Amino acid sequence: MADIVSVKNLVKRYGELVALDHFDLRIAQGEIFGLLGPNGSGKTTSINCMLQLLPYDKGSVRLFGQDMAPGRYDLKRRIGVVPQQVAVFEELTVRENIDYFCSLYEPDRTRRRQLVDEAVEFVGLQDFCRFRPQKLSGGLARRLNIACGIAHRPELIFFDEPTVAVDPQSRNAILDGICRLRDEGATVVYTSHYMEEVEQICSRVMIMDGGRTLAQGTVDELKRMISMGEKVTVEVGDLAPAALENVRTLPHVLTAELDSGQLVCSCEASPHNLVDVLDALRSAGAAIGRVWSEPPTLNDVFLEITGRELRDQE
Repeated sequence: MADIVSVKNLVKRYGELVALDHFDLRIAQGEIFGLLGPNGSGKTTSINCMLQLLPYDKGSVRLFGQDMAPGRYDLKRRIGVVPQQVAVFEELTVRENIDYFCSLYEPDRTRRRQLVDEAVEFVGLQDFCRFRPQKLSGGLARRLNIACGIAHRPELIFFDEPTVAVDPQSRNAILDGICRLRDEGATVVYTSHYMEEVEQICSRVMIMDGGRTLAQGTVDELKRMISMGEKVTVEVGDLAPAALENVRTLPHVLTAELDSGQLVCSCEASPHNLVDVLDALRSAGAAIGRVWSEPPTLNDVFLEITGRELRDQE
């Protein structure tokens, strides 16, 4: 498939701070591409440079196979942006908001009326067209934000954490909508701190930090990059220090921590991890309750690659 986004050797500096450090990115047509990173990793800067909202010091950005530039309004009309913060006009109704944002791309009123109708139906706001944004719940406001960004039927859509602070029902509706946009031919760039969402909908994922790419690939490919093969959890109640040490010295155990009566073991890939952990506990006379084993998650990948220390907000 042709690359819809092609970024090569992108460098962006703020004085002595290097926000993007020879950053590369390729996204194929029809992908939902997850762009992940800790706060301050360069995600927002990279997107703003791609959209030509920020000048950069070095590198190239090509969208739809063409060089992107601040004056390329022909390309910008093919792009939709759904920002993290709900960005609508409080004095306009739901329908008026969608119509206004659509008018920035589509001047023909007849065609625009059809597009607005489709956007309202797509996000399920038919019963709220005459409402003003302050009367909407958080989930409905997010859906309005999405409608404003996609009403002109863009081919490339940037979603910046679209499910922040919404209820599970609204989150599922938003994720289903993004998948429908993909099925209808759109290419999606998706940023989120909810790893389970990215794991659910993204075809490929990039993890970046310090303005550089640390890892990218499918979720399964990323999981194979880390040392942890599975997580074994055992309810043990009180556990003697010697029993805990028995588990920690097992060949394939990376870490073993006791927390609120649960022993959590991060293990390398091995067919015998669960049996080995249980045997070590039994030999130490530990009382064993429930036991379960889980494969690594994208969250485990993210933390192993980027580290576990707290970050300042972007």
